[in-house]
Formats: sequence, C-alpha cells, structure tokens
Amino acid sequence: MKQDVVVTGVDVVAPNGVGIETYWAATLKGVSAIRPISRFDAARYPVRLAAEIPQFDAERTFPKKLVPQTDRLTQLAMMCADTALADAEVDPAALPEFAAGVAVSSATGGLEFGQQQLQQLWGTGWESVSPYMSFAWYYAVNTGQISIRNGMRGPGGVVVSEQAGGLDSIAFARRRVRKGTPVMVTGGFDSMLCPYGVSTVSAATGVSRSDDPERAYLPFHSSSSGFVPGEGGAVLVLESREGAAERGARTVHGVVAGHAATFDPDAAGSSGDGLRRAARAALADSGTAAEDIDVVFADAAGSVPLDRAEADALTTLFGTRRVPVSAPKALVGRMMSGGAALDVVTALLSMRDGVVPPVPELDRTAVDPRIDLVVGEPRTQEVRSALVLARGHGGFASAMVLTKP
Repeated sequence: MKQDVVVTGVDVVAPNGVGIETYWAATLKGVSAIRPISRFDAARYPVRLAAEIPQFDAERTFPKKLVPQTDRLTQLAMMCADTALADAEVDPAALPEFAAGVAVSSATGGLEFGQQQLQQLWGTGWESVSPYMSFAWYYAVNTGQISIRNGMRGPGGVVVSEQAGGLDSIAFARRRVRKGTPVMVTGGFDSMLCPYGVSTVSAATGVSRSDDPERAYLPFHSSSSGFVPGEGGAVLVLESREGAAERGARTVHGVVAGHAATFDPDAAGSSGDGLRRAARAALADSGTAAEDIDVVFADAAGSVPLDRAEADALTTLFGTRRVPVSAPKALVGRMMSGGAALDVVTALLSMRDGVVPPVPELDRTAVDPRIDLVVGEPRTQEVRSALVLARGHGGFASAMVLTKP
C-alpha cells in the first residue's frame, strides 16, 4: 500500500505578508499587493505593475557571509525553509546523514544576481564579476543553498515547469518520502522583478499592461487583461504519516493525497483538456471522488481564453455542482513556481480554519457564471479536501489533492 505523506511544517514569503499568520490575515481581508513597480524605474516598460515583497525586519538577521553569494530571492527561500523546519520541529542536524532532502522548484534562480553580474561584466570588465555567479543565477540554487545550510544530504532536485513547478516539486518530494526518505523540504520560489526579468515578462503573452492596480488582474472576468507578475513562494516539510507519528510531530497540517501532471500544448484552445486530465488523475491517485472536493484553488491565468478553458475543465469535472473557487493569486500576482506552492499552503490554512479566501470585490455579473468564484468576503464552510490547479507556460498542467489530517 502507498504511504500517506503529510505536511508537518509550512512557511510563506508573499508580497502581502511574510509568515503564515500575517499572510493569511491579509488574504482573508483581500489585501492586494499589486501596485506600481518600485524597485527600479519601470516607466518605459510595457509592464509597470507587480506584486513586490517589501524589505522586512528578519532580512537583517540573514548571515552576512552569505549575502555576497546569494540573490535576494534565494535568501528569502532559505529563511522560509528555516521557519518551515522550525514549524515542523525538525532539526536536520539531529537526523542521520542522508535522512533529509530538498526539492524547491524555481524557473528563474537568482535572476537579479545574474543581471547585476552581467552589468559588471559589460560595465567594468570580467575582473569585477563575482565568482559566485557560477551558481547564484542557477535555477537549482534554492535547493542547493537550503541543502548546504542545513546539512541535508538526502535526495535533491528541482522541477522546472513554470507556474506548475510548485506542485510538481511537492509531488517529487512526496515520491522520495514514499521511497523511504524520512524528511523532504519542498515548495517553490521565483521572481522576475528586476529590469531583465520584467523585460522578459513584458514580451510574454497573457501579461497585463494595465496601469490600474485594482483592475489589472481579474481572473474569470470578462474584462480580464492578463496576469500581473509577483514574487515569493512557500516551503513545506513532508514526512510519512507513520514517521511523523513515530517522532511525535506536534502538528500535521494536511495530507498530500494525490497528484498528476499532464502536457497541453494548446491550453487556451482545448477546453482545458490538460487541467481536466490532470485533475481527474490526481483525484484517482488520492482515491477522492469529485463530489468530495470542497474547494478549488484555481490556476486563474487572468486571460479570457485561458480562464474560459479552466472554467470548461471545472464544469466537465463537477457538472452542475457549484464548487467554491478561490484565486488568491489575484492579490499577489503570478509567482511562477512559487505561486502553486503558495496555493497549497493557502489550501491547508483553508482546511485548518474552515474558510475560503476571496478575490477582491468586483462586478459579479462579469464573472464566468459557470463557476462559483468567491468574491469580496471570505466564505465560512467546512473544508475537508481541496483541489489545487496550476498551468505553466508552454503547456504544463498539474493538479494536487489535499485532505485534512
């Protein structure tokens, strides 16, 4: 029989809140972090809005010796992992040498670090380029630095499937736990919010070029103009149910009950076939029926054709049953790998407190009528199981089922 894999530790670093309770309070209140880019002058860029993580006090305690060799995003991922391990009450140093591994997804790595070093190369010459450039830009850097910092020499990996990467990375870690690794640290972190990154995202299809923070990112809305980029993510600690019980884990946040990934090269024109197939396979993997899902955390691309395709998939999956749909990324932007990992933690909090977070207040008559999008105010209800959906640029689709412990 397959082992149950449970979540025993979590933490988030999001644009509208750092730390679980701060983020959760802001999300339930509908606090949006979408505003004009402040980190650099974006006046001449097509994309001028984003959800940035402001500087916060805990960053001052980050080890000074690691600052020259790490991108800020990597520093945030490392701090997030520290807090998630503390939440799980897991001390890697007290474990056998290969008992803990890391798989934190990223599509960008230390993008801002890389840009800064290329500026050094073309500005003052190769002698000015940091030797840490050899790895600080790399998409596997978050996994590597978390592993090194905590002496975690078990299985390591990084899954690159853009917005779907957070789910796929958690699934990777789940497989490693089922194969015998006692503890896996997993999740996703990403940021494109530097001049080079915003240049890249400005050329992407589906990005919003709006200057109105309140209307720039409207999932499932007839006036949707695209998505707004965000940054950050979440880290989770996974263990087998038996292992967590054996060591007397204080908290079990939930069960990673099922997962599936598919590929859909025409995500906008195929009625959400990739998402539908992934969702059905994730439900089968979890042994959960569609009628038992209490809430869906949607991919919510903010693109009319992509949102229509997702609504098609949900309608096919649930029929006439109106399952509540939440899209908290409308508050924090699309974070690529970090976004789906953050949705997983949000789903766990939703199960913990029996409440579904809303998207900001908008014209309900303009929302796709086939879905029950939670708008304006949080909805109180029992949440025993949640379905999290994610699509990555290029055709990646992923689905995960989470259940109460």
